[in-house]
Parts: sequence; structure tokens; C-alpha cells
Amino acid sequence: MIYLEPYKKYAVFEGRASRREFWTYKLFVCLFFIALIGASAIFASLHLYVLSSLMGIAMVLFSIFTIIPGIAVTFRRLHDTNRSGWFLLLFFIPVIGSLVLLITFCLKSTPGANQYGPHPYGLSDTKKEGR
Repeated sequence: MIYLEPYKKYAVFEGRASRREFWTYKLFVCLFFIALIGASAIFASLHLYVLSSLMGIAMVLFSIFTIIPGIAVTFRRLHDTNRSGWFLLLFFIPVIGSLVLLITFCLKSTPGANQYGPHPYGLSDTKKEGR
């Protein structure tokens, strides 16, 4: 249940998050949104507009609920690659910023402890870093 870890650390912007924690959380959020959109579309096609509207409300509420943990896990992922959370501001540079962030999110963790804390798995050498 590693995809729930960011919700346990709801507004924790300190420390580090592994690639696995970051990407499983992003996958969980994406799949949940797809399920809500699909349910809304099915209800609308069956002319069940009240249920379709409820799915829309659920999407808005889920979006609000995931904003803070999403930003927090992103900060922790940047910390894991030994970058400041302010690095996230690259997102506002069209195309290039998003590509740089995507590459950064895919990088391996810095081995051992860094200025943001210990390794998420407690590893200290790069040979064990295969996770």
C-alpha cells in the first residue's frame, strides 16, 4: 500500500521519497481519475445525469484532497535527487521545464544520506540501489 504513503505524510515537505513511492502515488491518482471520468461518462450515456454530476463533484473533491499530498511527495522526490523543492518551479517553463522535471523524477536516489535526510530505504551504497 505504498500508494497511500503520501496521504500518511499529508503535508510533510521534508525528507525524501523514493521513485517507487512517487510513481505509485501518481499511478494511483491517475487511475482513480480515469475511473471517475469513466463512471461519469457511463452515467451520462445512460441519461443518469444526477449520478454523472455526482461523479463530477467527486472528481473536484478528490482533486482538492490530492493537491497538498501531491506537492509534498513531489518535493520529497526532488529532495531524494538532492534538489531543492523550489526546483518544482521549472514546471512554469513551457515544455522544457516539464521535460527536465520528468527526467529528474526518473533519476535514481542519491546514495546514502544527503542534506535532506537519510535514504528512503536506509541504503548507503549504490550496489543496493536497484529498487
